[in-house]
Amino acid sequence: MPRKQLVTLITDFGSNDYYVGVMKGVILGINPEAVIVDVCHHVTSYDVFDAAFTLVQSYRYFPSDTIHLVIVDPGVGTARRPLLARTIDQKFIAPDNGVLSLVYEREENIEVRHITSEHYFLSPISQTFQGRDIFAPCAGWLSKGVEVDKFGEPITDYAKFTPPKAKRVDEQLVKGVALRVDKFGNIVTNISPEDVPQLFTENPLPFRILINQQEVTKLSSTFAAGKPSEVFAIVGSSGYIELCTNRGSAAKTLNATRGMEVGVVIGPAGAPSA
Repeated sequence: MPRKQLVTLITDFGSNDYYVGVMKGVILGINPEAVIVDVCHHVTSYDVFDAAFTLVQSYRYFPSDTIHLVIVDPGVGTARRPLLARTIDQKFIAPDNGVLSLVYEREENIEVRHITSEHYFLSPISQTFQGRDIFAPCAGWLSKGVEVDKFGEPITDYAKFTPPKAKRVDEQLVKGVALRVDKFGNIVTNISPEDVPQLFTENPLPFRILINQQEVTKLSSTFAAGKPSEVFAIVGSSGYIELCTNRGSAAKTLNATRGMEVGVVIGPAGAPSA
């Protein structure tokens, strides 16, 4: 028996309005056998990077041939293009605003098409809800078995951005940034264990993580290992170093927000700081 087609959804629509439900209705109206998975509908409003990060942290864990529909679209109704991208084993439908940038960076073989076959769209097309009228129906027809090349021609000039990278300043200092703050108040940085290998040896060197003029000097292996209200570092499921507290918000404790500079100073307390 053939497997039912999976379609995932990532949006900034939230759960208080009808938008997500209507998009599901459009997909199921075209393919009642589709299985729809809600990955996240609380991406920060209009935040293309937050959506890109959510997508890149999730799509690899779905079966091959899953369709990932991403609608965070502050340019809705403008000349930005609807896209269909395909890797070796996954498909993506999204606006051409850079929201697929982290997928482009991760995947070596990716084909991107400008969706121009308007007969797959609903009519009339709203200028404010094209998730319903353009993107959802294309996901429905794609899940129904329409071939990728039927939607439009390949392009190479799609929008993309380069994510912020951690930077080694010298032997003692690595600078990064807070990428996001999750629902629990954990601060996800863009610094990976590979950027600071001295912290992960059998005999790790002392260190200080600097953020918002405050220091974190403890590295734990689990959330529960930290004391309540104590801020510590951990390698999170994203593969990056996160700043956390046990059953509390590190972001509130440190009064820290996304975009703040993060420095890792390796060495004793007298080592230079960021």
